[in-house]
Amino acid sequence: MDANQIASANYTIVSQSRDEVGVVANSPSVSMWPYLLQTEQTKLLNSISVYAEKGTTREQMRLLYMNSAAIAMWREMGHACTVIGESHRPPRSATLCFGMPFSE
Repeated sequence: MDANQIASANYTIVSQSRDEVGVVANSPSVSMWPYLLQTEQTKLLNSISVYAEKGTTREQMRLLYMNSAAIAMWREMGHACTVIGESHRPPRSATLCFGMPFSE
């Protein structure tokens, strides 16, 4: 990956294993909104963008594409992150699962 690719990476790609997917709280669409409410950070919703895509292996059962605000909050929530890469934008096959859609 060259410097231009790194500079333009807007999303961190996080993989979740089969065991992680089995824990409901590891789903951003289930756990992020209650966390925002509990911590009185609901204004962050406008800056969070999380897309999900089905993985292909047991170790990468689900892929999450998280922008910087989303990955920071995910870590703040105490969730483990297995980062496998970065991307300028989520692939077309990924579905918005929490937050605001990607835009340029």
